[in-house]
Amino acid sequence: MGRIKTQLIKRSTIKLLEAKRSSFTKNFEENKKVVQELLTAPGKKMRNVIAGYATRLVKNEKEL
Repeated sequence: MGRIKTQLIKRSTIKLLEAKRSSFTKNFEENKKVVQELLTAPGKKMRNVIAGYATRLVKNEKEL
């Protein structure tokens, strides 16, 4: 079983993907840099969770 994402993480990720879909890739390391630029002051853990969720959504090509 995997970890469950909170609504804050899901909403933030979907909002970022809707705004800057072309910036996100299937690479987690690149997505971390994109999230760092787009969010004002996220914590390290929050940045990583959002980047990981965005990577997963991009890989699965899930419709938002």
